[in-house]
Amino acid sequence: MIKYLKHLMVSFCLLIITIVKADEGMWLPQLLAQLNEKQMKSMGMKISAGDIYSINKGSLKDAIVSFGGFCTGEIISSKGLVLTNHHCGFGSIQDHTTLDNNYIRDGFWARNNGEEIPNKNLFVTFIIRIDDVSKKVLAGVNNAMSESERQSAIDKNIAAIRKETKQESYQENFIRPFFEGNQYFLFVTETYRDVRLVGAPPSSIGNFGKDTDNWIWPRHTGDFSMFRIYAGKDNKPAAYSPENVPYKPKKALSISLDGVAEKDFTMVFGFPGRTMQYLHSSAVDQTVRVNDPVKIAIRDKALAVIDGFMRKDETIKIQYASKYAGISNSWKKWQGEVLGLTKTNAVAKKKAYEAEFQKRVNNNTALKSIYGTLLDDLASAYNELEPLGRSRDYFNEVFSKIELFAIIGQLNRIAAAEGGNNYTTTLDRAKESLEDRYKEYNAAVDEMLFATLMEMFYEDQKDQNLPTVFTDLVKKEDNNFSKLAKHIYENSDLDNGEKILKALNNNPKELLEHYKKEKITELYQALVNNYSNNVAKKLNVIQGQIDQLQRTYMQAQMDVFKEKKFYPDANSTMRVTYGNVKGYTPRDGVKYDFYTYLDGVIEKYKPGDYEFDVPEKIRTLYNNKDFGQYGTKGKMPVCFIAMNHTTGGNSGSPALDAYGNLVGLNFDRAWEGTMSDINYDPSICRNIMVDIRYVLFIVDKYAGAGHLVKEMNLVHPKKK
Repeated sequence: MIKYLKHLMVSFCLLIITIVKADEGMWLPQLLAQLNEKQMKSMGMKISAGDIYSINKGSLKDAIVSFGGFCTGEIISSKGLVLTNHHCGFGSIQDHTTLDNNYIRDGFWARNNGEEIPNKNLFVTFIIRIDDVSKKVLAGVNNAMSESERQSAIDKNIAAIRKETKQESYQENFIRPFFEGNQYFLFVTETYRDVRLVGAPPSSIGNFGKDTDNWIWPRHTGDFSMFRIYAGKDNKPAAYSPENVPYKPKKALSISLDGVAEKDFTMVFGFPGRTMQYLHSSAVDQTVRVNDPVKIAIRDKALAVIDGFMRKDETIKIQYASKYAGISNSWKKWQGEVLGLTKTNAVAKKKAYEAEFQKRVNNNTALKSIYGTLLDDLASAYNELEPLGRSRDYFNEVFSKIELFAIIGQLNRIAAAEGGNNYTTTLDRAKESLEDRYKEYNAAVDEMLFATLMEMFYEDQKDQNLPTVFTDLVKKEDNNFSKLAKHIYENSDLDNGEKILKALNNNPKELLEHYKKEKITELYQALVNNYSNNVAKKLNVIQGQIDQLQRTYMQAQMDVFKEKKFYPDANSTMRVTYGNVKGYTPRDGVKYDFYTYLDGVIEKYKPGDYEFDVPEKIRTLYNNKDFGQYGTKGKMPVCFIAMNHTTGGNSGSPALDAYGNLVGLNFDRAWEGTMSDINYDPSICRNIMVDIRYVLFIVDKYAGAGHLVKEMNLVHPKKK
């Protein structure tokens, strides 16, 4: 390994390199002037890089927020109105939903500021500035260090940099690695924690098509919701208070009523979560053959169980709506990922790329001495990782779906803190977490999930030295997992939320002694210990080796392919991606246009259907062609697609036109191109956006919340 470290400390200018394909890339906004502005303008952009990112004046970046740390949002009025996806705001919508006030089914619209609903633990974060701190972070790091020594030195440097960073008292900062830890940037932020629900359409609009249409184009979903940021009277971040006032932003997006045409320039601004564009072919191969298929199969079973209960019981439907959507979202994404990676011959392309890499390395004495066996070493490490990765995915997928295991995990945290200085804090946090979990818990659903998923786990892992506690229980119940689940749940109090929460409030010590004696706790601990000792320890060693090799491989690619341009993988930091509006051909004989209309919503309409019902008022507005100023040529646009490179975290991101005006709201990717996290291919990779005119049509004509539209700045850039 040491020989690979000898070439890591190179000139940082080599790291600020960009990419080959015009439509690919997730770019750091502060580097656009240096790297991308010329190309962006050649593709149709009419504004400057300084209009997108500036620390000296209000720029587009000041209208973009990280929404809750898991999505993106944008400010669309001078009164702090925030637009994001319906599925991003769904957790908050669900929290306020009851059988009497079913905001999931019926939607919600505040008629004034006083009706806007506070949301516990919801926040938005602005990026104030981004600084390159690579030299400071890597100061003192040398080639003789082990991985642990290297990371320790980096962590120490980061702590010092964060402490000495100049910022306001109400601001925060963090530092993230880029290019696999070869470069580092500092982000100074402001976080507002008083964020209130303003409006959301019913799920028949905001989640129209639900699971059937998820990740699928053509799409007809009005996937949006609205919130408002509140601040102290000084316009600075403040904890929730009735005295807080709407936030006055440095920048609010103007909204175009002109829509987009084919080949129009578009730009998506947001916080993409994670991409892995520079992997070895073995990693991509295992994704297609092993990892994705395992996770898909487990979620197949889990979704079938939950769906069966949700269709029969409205209370369970409300309780499990968010949970079901979360499970389903990745389940379908992984299916598309396998399809796309297979269709585009991603593994073969990686191998061809590696062959050219090796050829160049072999022809250069200096490079060969450093990188000569790098590809072989990566292939060997991934081969060792494969069976452990399969066991990891089985364990994580199964354990994360059974709520009783999660409840035990919380109680274990309390028990571990007992007698320590943090006991009270840990207890309070655990109680809060359990209160939220029990609100969305049904023992019958969980029991069937246990029976179904633990049978899958046992059958797949039974040759991997499973703990005797588990195998003995299975034998005792004659391999009947329904009987096993019934026995465990009938003899446990942990599925009784009221009883557990009461015990935590009255006598937590007694509860902690009691739950340890339950059979489910014994089983949980045995399985966790078995995984930790027989899988995780080995996996962590190998993964550490792969991480080190991958960091070297990242640098090696930039050293070997100097004529190419590289961008850093997504890591939940602010990025800009850009491309053009364009349809695509996913398979032989099928060609998709770039727009959908309300006509398609009506064509899909199925009265009373869980996925494709359409509110009566929408049908009336459609029949009367009452689209107001939002329709065009007698039609109501709904969604469109473009070649912007997006991923998870870009949900809720604004789609901007050539002038920086809001034209759409990013919410999905086309199914065939969901492999763009690993292998972006411009032939089939498309991001899906709801047309901003459809959003305004729903707000104004359907919901009667025109007062919100009056807050916005509506423009016609194409009439200039």
